[in-house]
Amino acid sequence: MLISERIYKYMKEKGISQLELAKRTGISQSTISDWRRKGTNPSADKIMIICDVLGISPYELLLETDNKKHRDYRQVDYVIIDKKSREYKLLKSYEELDLDAQRRVESYLKALSDMK
Repeated sequence: MLISERIYKYMKEKGISQLELAKRTGISQSTISDWRRKGTNPSADKIMIICDVLGISPYELLLETDNKKHRDYRQVDYVIIDKKSREYKLLKSYEELDLDAQRRVESYLKALSDMK
């Protein structure tokens, strides 16, 4: 199944019209229509916007999976952080860690939160 076909499937399930999807994503209605008519797929930069509007994870859309591991996806609000701030430095340090170290940091943070 094409990604565009899955988009229309989720639109139907969620009761979202083509016009409403266009308004909520900022993608032109003619572009959305072309996906169906021409059997094409949206560009990669549109996938996240579409997923946010449809309330699904990119995994659900791209892989057509019901894997619960990926269902915890939530829309993220983007925040601008001053690059000189303590928070920015912490985030950069976290991003530079390997996956195992990131998980240890997350476990440590959870343990600290549970101590409250």
